[in-house]
Amino acid sequence: MNSPQLILASASPARTALLRQAGVGHRIQASSVDEDAVTAAAGQVTPAQTALLLARAKAEDVAARPESAGSLVIGCDSVFEFDGLPYGKPHEAEVARERIGQMSGRSGVLHTGHWLIDCRTDAASPGMGALASATVYFGDMSAAEIDAYVATGEPLEVAGSFTLDSLGSAFIERVDGDPHAVVGLSISTLRALLRETGVSITELWDTYKE
Repeated sequence: MNSPQLILASASPARTALLRQAGVGHRIQASSVDEDAVTAAAGQVTPAQTALLLARAKAEDVAARPESAGSLVIGCDSVFEFDGLPYGKPHEAEVARERIGQMSGRSGVLHTGHWLIDCRTDAASPGMGALASATVYFGDMSAAEIDAYVATGEPLEVAGSFTLDSLGSAFIERVDGDPHAVVGLSISTLRALLRETGVSITELWDTYKE
């Protein structure tokens, strides 16, 4: 029997790196979801709900494509909650600089939503979702450190304006919860979702092809 095929509905290098490190074979099909439009249409939702909502939208977008037939599709999205507010990607240096300055010496919660859709039958399942969250504690950062970090461009296109798996790790003192969720995809959460479809994550081990 052929091994199930997993599709990651994201072009995130961090997420595909997590899957590769865990030995999980997968293909990449980036979604074309307008995240701002989806969030606006949802109205008043919490940061955690936003992460799950966007993960579902991404998975559904890719699952609807003909090339996804016969596969399992996982969509993910991360939202950083700080002082009760959602922090997505800042995009602009000034926004990132202001946010990081506020986060210095404090903590926030990184929520990563996961949505898995089984496309192995003629009618794709509506899918199922799960949330993985972790509290991130930041050390005190000087203005010079913040300026240098923002100048690298790294924080501009990541949720919360920081990374755990690259340059931003120098400013993180500890994480309470699943560190994979902070990077963008919880392997243990994926395992639990796969089990609900009757698939063991071990069936996906060592199947990745360059």
